Amino acid sequence: MEEVSTDEAPASIGPFSQAIRDGDTVYVSGQGPVDRSGEIVGDDVAEQTARTLENVDAVLRAAGGSLDDVVKATVFVRDMDAYDVVNEVYAESFSPPFPARSAVEVRDLPIDIEVEIEVIASIPE
Repeated sequence: MEEVSTDEAPASIGPFSQAIRDGDTVYVSGQGPVDRSGEIVGDDVAEQTARTLENVDAVLRAAGGSLDDVVKATVFVRDMDAYDVVNEVYAESFSPPFPARSAVEVRDLPIDIEVEIEVIASIPE
């Protein structure tokens, strides 16, 4: 296993890596709508989802890939009423065949954000 890290996405806020590569598989830790200085970006769930996916993509690029390499995503949203909006933004970032995905509503997230996304990607070494 090796750590994947980039200054193009926010630093981890706990004892975990931005991502871990294990062979051709890259596990990206949950990303949120935060800039590199740690400030929350976006006033609504659409803006926050877009920024979150930018951060996921930045970590994947550091591993030599992109969102096109994602095989599984998990979306954590604080209000399932925002599901349609999240889907609209999400669909703009991915193309068919879309990754497998789970989406769950959570009561809270580690910081005051509306969405967090983690992914698993297949990126040849």
